[in-house]
Amino acid sequence: MTSPIRIAVAGAGLIGKRHIEAIDAVSEATLACIVDPSDAGRAVASARGTAWFASLSEMLDAKVADGVVLATPNQVHVDNGLECVAAGIPALVEKPLATDVAQAERLVDAAKAAGVPLLVGHHRRHNPLIQTARAAIDEGKLGTITAVHGQCWFFKPDDYFNVDWRRAKGAGPVFLNMIHDLDLLRYLCGEVTSVQALESNAIRGNEVEETAAVLLKFANGALGTMTVSDTIVAPWSWELTARENPAYPAHNESCYMIGGTRGSISLPNLTIWQNQGSRGWHEPLSATKTPFGFEDPLIRQIRQFAAVIRGEEEPLVSGEEGLKTLRLIEAVKQSAATEQTVMLD
Repeated sequence: MTSPIRIAVAGAGLIGKRHIEAIDAVSEATLACIVDPSDAGRAVASARGTAWFASLSEMLDAKVADGVVLATPNQVHVDNGLECVAAGIPALVEKPLATDVAQAERLVDAAKAAGVPLLVGHHRRHNPLIQTARAAIDEGKLGTITAVHGQCWFFKPDDYFNVDWRRAKGAGPVFLNMIHDLDLLRYLCGEVTSVQALESNAIRGNEVEETAAVLLKFANGALGTMTVSDTIVAPWSWELTARENPAYPAHNESCYMIGGTRGSISLPNLTIWQNQGSRGWHEPLSATKTPFGFEDPLIRQIRQFAAVIRGEEEPLVSGEEGLKTLRLIEAVKQSAATEQTVMLD
């Protein structure tokens, strides 16, 4: 019987703890250790009876892991990733891959040159409902996609910002939250060719934005809108509708709508709207809800990480895919800063 893949988690904060829980739930993997220089991180390891390291380099030198989940602050993702690549250890890097495209390219190129698997934590792609939605679109149930609308509205409490890096450049809901939404829109609707964006920090006045609005043009000619804000008390976000994370209350609302010439779909409730006869606005519409599984995508992501380390699968979200989404996010930030349209290759 094959031994479980030993996975280290670097960063024992909110998302790091979620990865630890996911590893516990996967028989193909086992938690090798926790890497976190803080007293809180050391306490997490102690409470679990798990090995603890103050630095990634110490852990890599000890050779106790077959792979590493990098749940460290955004600003050190590249340095951490390059350390893993140099040690020949596959890494699953939490999104964003980096805080700028040039640094992300360094990491992706280094991993490719070394032949070391590099994955990016856009875990929503692993969600069974997203796989089901992608299949429906690929089967032509929506026809040609012509318009997309997405919302990411929620309220982050004041104590969330007691951590300094969350108020600094490289944080903010565009990098931390909307990056997931735009990654899914890329995955479901194709590549984006141009963006126009606006940002505001009118409520808290932190260095980073708290609200952003984006206009997207896709390669197939479809147009889309996406808004994000962490200052709105509302249910219209993936976090509060998809039931991925039990920490968030669940609501029976939708946060994405994708429309095409033969039908439309709302997510995450996975309802497809179509005319059963002739297409037209005078014709009745039918709503079909497609069944899907509720397995935690973080668990599915860890299971696939283990399979990638074993050489059994290719990454669902590779470093290159993470880089493409980061290029889109950087275009959003550039457009917001200049108030000009930004073209993507």
